Amino acid sequence: MPDPATDRLHDQLAFLAEVDKLKSILRQSPLANGTRKENSAEHSWHLALFAITLSEHAEEIDQLKVVQMLLIHDIVEIDAGDSPLHGTGCDKSALEQRERMAAERIFGLLPHGQGQKLMALWLEFEAADTPSARFAKALDRLQPLLLNTLTGGGTWTENNVTEQQVVDRYGPTIERGSPQLWLEARKRVRQHFGNSARTA
Repeated sequence: MPDPATDRLHDQLAFLAEVDKLKSILRQSPLANGTRKENSAEHSWHLALFAITLSEHAEEIDQLKVVQMLLIHDIVEIDAGDSPLHGTGCDKSALEQRERMAAERIFGLLPHGQGQKLMALWLEFEAADTPSARFAKALDRLQPLLLNTLTGGGTWTENNVTEQQVVDRYGPTIERGSPQLWLEARKRVRQHFGNSARTA
């Protein structure tokens, strides 16, 4: 006779084995020491620490929920791949569809209730309609911004991104989640591009 507890554990372990693939998804962002690009699992771990460390700069958030969102938000890249912020020619609608299908497949590996809970967290992050989700989205923009300023421009230099493009692409999302974090990020962006202009 089947043992529901054993089946549940098997499903959970299958999910954990599947998400190990996130370690193989390379992002465009460099490590702070500039030696290589980070992978999506490293990005998610780093963001969880951002949430733990910086949550005092947001109002009315559920810190645990923010951490959970950030640990799962890029799991869909296992199927859909990474879509760089500064990439060109991306069909946003097609990407959203691929990511939704990936979320349904991967979270569907878990026992039903557990998978539904993670799917709901992922959808909340994507919609960014709650304070916790807006803060999570802000950190997801802040982390690569910080890495780019620490590595002489990083993806900005590689893609010939201007200061105004940085402000337009990062600013609204960060400011919506935490105006205080955007004030600091804006200073670092201004300093980076000011230094770049002086050394050009």
